[in-house]
Amino acid sequence: MFSTVCVVGLGYIGLPTAAALATHGIDVVGVDVNPATVELINAGRAPFVEPDLAVAVSGAVAMGRLRATGVPESADAFIIAVPTPLQEDRTADLSYVRDAVASVATVLKAGDLVILESTSPPGTTVELSRWLGKHRPDLTFPHEAGDAPDVRVAHCPERVLPGRTMIEIVTNDRVVGGVGEGCAEHARTLYEVFAKGECLLTDATTAEMAKLSENAFRDVNIAFANELSMVCDHVGIDAGDVIALANRHPRVDILRPGPGVGGHCIAIDPWFIVGTAPRQSRLIRLAREVNDERPDYVLGEVVRTAGRFKDPVIACLGLAFKANIDDLRESPALHIVTQLAERQLGRLLVAEPHIRGLPDSLAQTGVAELVDVTTAVRDADVVVLLVDHDAFRGVKRTALRGKAVFDTRGIWS
Repeated sequence: MFSTVCVVGLGYIGLPTAAALATHGIDVVGVDVNPATVELINAGRAPFVEPDLAVAVSGAVAMGRLRATGVPESADAFIIAVPTPLQEDRTADLSYVRDAVASVATVLKAGDLVILESTSPPGTTVELSRWLGKHRPDLTFPHEAGDAPDVRVAHCPERVLPGRTMIEIVTNDRVVGGVGEGCAEHARTLYEVFAKGECLLTDATTAEMAKLSENAFRDVNIAFANELSMVCDHVGIDAGDVIALANRHPRVDILRPGPGVGGHCIAIDPWFIVGTAPRQSRLIRLAREVNDERPDYVLGEVVRTAGRFKDPVIACLGLAFKANIDDLRESPALHIVTQLAERQLGRLLVAEPHIRGLPDSLAQTGVAELVDVTTAVRDADVVVLLVDHDAFRGVKRTALRGKAVFDTRGIWS
């Protein structure tokens, strides 16, 4: 049924999806606005680090199943996987989706399928159908034609964990929501080309809310752990001990506190729910505010401790938003380290094994230096572990003696 698929947006979700389809026999045209990304993919190289992605891209390109370009081309199905960042007013910026819709509309034909994978506020996919209708009044779409549109429209949100994307994109269950009857069933046929998990059918708005709810649930649980940690600090007891003891209850499973929440999912998605129903989402809002404030709380603790030293050397371990990846999006670690650098408290050593150079926001401060973990720990007066990379787990306790240590991930306790 599907011989050619066009994937718009070759980022952390679009490119793995394109590679998965291509390695299962579908001809895939990938579209990205970044010429450097297009060039790298056509050379068989992945533009970012994700386990097994480079091999999949290289193989798909070598087989002639995957190629990249700057504009959409005619296909049987279109998958839109572009960013939906948070705006200053904490609402979703859907401009990238609108631009993708406009570009896809130019090559649509009767019988095509359009799927939105981008995480979006409830109602966005129905609105996408309307946008397509305005661009192509010569075709019918499910928001108006019901059971028999010329072009079917659906929403299928990604549900993968960075660092395990190539595994989970195949094994995880998928939620497939259609706009009108038949759209979800048609979209399921496409995902079953490579997905081994169950494809669960619903309407598009329910699918959108299900994805947001998954991440809001996790955000609330993280916020509880972070708030509990601050309460324990106030009382003067160890939060790790409290959580370990509480978790011996058979129905309690408190998460470990951390330095904050990052990435383009948990740190963003709950706000889409709040924006949709602000009066009904007080707990979700409060949890998001607790986690948003957490990096500054950790920063304050480090600054106070560093102030006890004359010309302190501060080692910060990790910049990514989670372990064993190079993704710095919405990273609380990057925020903390950048703020430390701007305060110019002393020499600042940064160990991040997954990047080759400091990001501009940090490099421009002129006081941070990217070093290996051994050097960072050896030379530091204050050691701040911000990301639980495997590379940091091997730091010996003897190397930390005599130093002020902030283990925000609990891997050394």
